[in-house]
Amino acid sequence: MRNEKKKDNFRERRTGLPLVSRSFVPAVLTVMNMVCGYIAIVMSGSDRFVVAGWCIVLAAFFDAADGFVARMTDTTSRFGIELDSLSDLVSFGVAPAYLVYKFGLEDIGAVKGIILSSMLVVGGGLRLARFNAGVLGCRKDFFCGLPIPAQALTVAGFVLWMDAENILNHYQLQNALSLLTVVLAFLMISRVNYDAFPEPTFETVREKPLQTGFYLTIFFCVLIYQAKALFLAMLLYILLGVLRSLSLFFKQIVLQR
Repeated sequence: MRNEKKKDNFRERRTGLPLVSRSFVPAVLTVMNMVCGYIAIVMSGSDRFVVAGWCIVLAAFFDAADGFVARMTDTTSRFGIELDSLSDLVSFGVAPAYLVYKFGLEDIGAVKGIILSSMLVVGGGLRLARFNAGVLGCRKDFFCGLPIPAQALTVAGFVLWMDAENILNHYQLQNALSLLTVVLAFLMISRVNYDAFPEPTFETVREKPLQTGFYLTIFFCVLIYQAKALFLAMLLYILLGVLRSLSLFFKQIVLQR
C-alpha cells in the first residue's frame, strides 16, 4: 500500500505544475545580460577597458539568446519584456556610457565628459521606452531608430580597437569619442529604419538567403579579426540604415510631386 501511495504521489508531481517554469531559462539569460553589464561598469572603473568591452559583447549575446529562447518556447511575457528592458538599460546604456567616459571623455573635464557620455544613457532610455510603448511609427519589418544593443556594440568595438592599436593620439581619440557618442545618441532617438537581425532558423534562411549569408559573413569576420571587424561591421550596419531611410525619404518626395 505504501509503495502504491508513493507511485500515486509521483504521478501527481509529474502531471501537476512543473517545478521550474518554462520562462525560467530566458529569464536567467536576461539576468546574465544584466550581470555582464554590471561587470563592464566595474571593469571600466578599474581601467580594465578590454574586459569591459568584451563583457558588453557577451551581454549582447545573452540579450539575443533570451529573446530567441523565449520565442522558441513560447514564453514571451510582459514580465520578460520589462526585465529585458531594465537589463538593456544597464548593459547597453549605462555600461557603454561609463566606458567612453573612463576611456577618453574624462580627460576633457568632468562636466563636459559626463554630459557627453550621459547622452548614451538618455538616448538608450528613450529608445527603450518608445519601443515598449509601441509609438515608433516605422515599418513593421524594421527597427525604428538604432537598437540600443547595436549602439553598445559599436562603442565596445571602437574602444577595443583603439585600446589594441593606438592609431589615434590623445586629442584625436577624445574628438572621435565625442562625435561617436553624439551621433549614436541621435540615431537611437531618430526614425531611421534598421534591419532586424535574422533569427537562426531554417525558415529565415529560406525566406532571406542573401541577408542571412551577409550576416553570417560578418559574423565570421568578427570571429577572425575581432574588435576591428566588430566596429566596422556595426558602422556598416549604421550606414546602411541611414542610406535606406534617405532613399525612402527621397522616394516619398518624388511621389508627392
